[in-house]
Amino acid sequence: MSATLLGNIARTSEPEVALRRVLGLDALVTGLCGLAYAAFPVPLGRLLGIGPALLLELGVFLALFGAGVGWLATRGRPPVLPVRLVVGANAAWTALSLAAPVLWLSPTPAGAVWTAAQSGVVAALGGLQWLAVRSGASAE
Repeated sequence: MSATLLGNIARTSEPEVALRRVLGLDALVTGLCGLAYAAFPVPLGRLLGIGPALLLELGVFLALFGAGVGWLATRGRPPVLPVRLVVGANAAWTALSLAAPVLWLSPTPAGAVWTAAQSGVVAALGGLQWLAVRSGASAE
């Protein structure tokens, strides 16, 4: 996902619209990854070098998290606390994604590339969400 695409999604004069768009994209990407991990943990686990049990658990978590983020995206003015929790979760996911291959996972080369790429996307989405919250896009 390019910075240009993220910039175009967030570009609007209305901060609420930008926030809802970024939350919607986050929900879509997170939900699709979660569904893929949950539906295909064995082949994806082999490809990425991640145990299928862990991938299944991550898949279920991500699918549910994506659904929650999607719900926030449907709000006219998403409530600030849940949006901040999403931003914090995205920051934690990014940090854990960068630490996991070094500390406790042994990914394949494809898994290392995937982990780095998805952590970058999550960091970008979280950053855009944080900027939108700071601009007053969320309901207090």
